[in-house]
Amino acid sequence: MEHRSLILLGLLMGQSQHGYQINEFIERNLSTVTNMKKPTAYATLDKLNQKGFIDIQLEQEGNRPTRKVYSINESGRNYFYKLLLDNLSSAESVNYQGDIGLMFIDFLPMEKAIPALKERLKKNEKLIELFKQTPTHGNRTGVNLAVEHKITMLEAEVAFLEKTIKRLLHLD
Repeated sequence: MEHRSLILLGLLMGQSQHGYQINEFIERNLSTVTNMKKPTAYATLDKLNQKGFIDIQLEQEGNRPTRKVYSINESGRNYFYKLLLDNLSSAESVNYQGDIGLMFIDFLPMEKAIPALKERLKKNEKLIELFKQTPTHGNRTGVNLAVEHKITMLEAEVAFLEKTIKRLLHLD
């Protein structure tokens, strides 16, 4: 839950928002760093409120239904800074689902395994191009760093796949 709390508190650091705004921003702009769905976001916001990290105000506009507006409070800011520092200083072991296939590649004939790896290589190269098209965020260095990190990790995957394909071709 900590990474979800970090995202939601981080979004509230900029301004108070209602749930729809938060979820739309996550869906449009943060799909590269989280797969958080709306129900999870709302449940996490409720937990953050219960723990005293955010405040909720009800807002009524015209004939629209009442909606909740979420605001970070001082306790939430302190918790956000703690989560942020923990996150920035952490090292993580990434589990790539593609590594499962690599573990069992010996059960496939190379004439089937190599084309599959070449397809994976192409998909990663397309992802790199997609991320490179991400517009830079002028005053938000952190967003630029997150995109750069994704590109760097994908480039490492591409280099690994190229090396692996060459190695496997020489085994034939």
